[in-house]
Amino acid sequence: MAKSTADPSSPVVYVIDDDHSVRAALEDLFASVGLRVRTFGSTREFLAHEREDAPGCLVLDVRMPGQSGMDFHRQMVALKIGLPVVFITGHGDIPMGVEAMKNGAIEFLAKPFRDQNLLDAIQHGIEKNRAQRREEDAAAELQARWMSLTPGEQDVTRLVVRGLLNKQIAAQLDLSEITVKVRRSHAMRKMQAQSLADLVRIIEKVRM
Repeated sequence: MAKSTADPSSPVVYVIDDDHSVRAALEDLFASVGLRVRTFGSTREFLAHEREDAPGCLVLDVRMPGQSGMDFHRQMVALKIGLPVVFITGHGDIPMGVEAMKNGAIEFLAKPFRDQNLLDAIQHGIEKNRAQRREEDAAAELQARWMSLTPGEQDVTRLVVRGLLNKQIAAQLDLSEITVKVRRSHAMRKMQAQSLADLVRIIEKVRM
């Protein structure tokens, strides 16, 4: 594995290709535009490396000894690897490219390819990964708010978002209306909801 020296908070491009000369060329290319690079000779080597907490993109060779890039791409969801993928290959064909794109690849480039085409694909992948990370952070924040509610507050909230009135909730949970109002108020505050519609919208995202 080779490393570049740059801001550790900046995006990182991962390259998996069994050809050392290709890895070296891509490392120079990405470093020339200020991108941090991590290169690997196989998917096993990549998996043994701890990925960085930074936006990124994966450049993946299709044909490699052992596990192929295509097979690894299919496994990435199960492995919870959310990196956008740009395929590069010297042996690709149209059906292979179509399959890769159907599986969610950003781009499928046949060697030799124009450097700018690869850089454009990488930037697209990094921006997509940034958006994914923002969504994940927002979801984690909402989940943390939900978990800050007591079990009783969660019970009341579930019924509130179903449209039940305080009186109906009190009867269903065998509580006083005052208790329901207090728990409802606490839930609104903890979930940072400004209105019932706001609470419903937030809870839909939490998927409790």
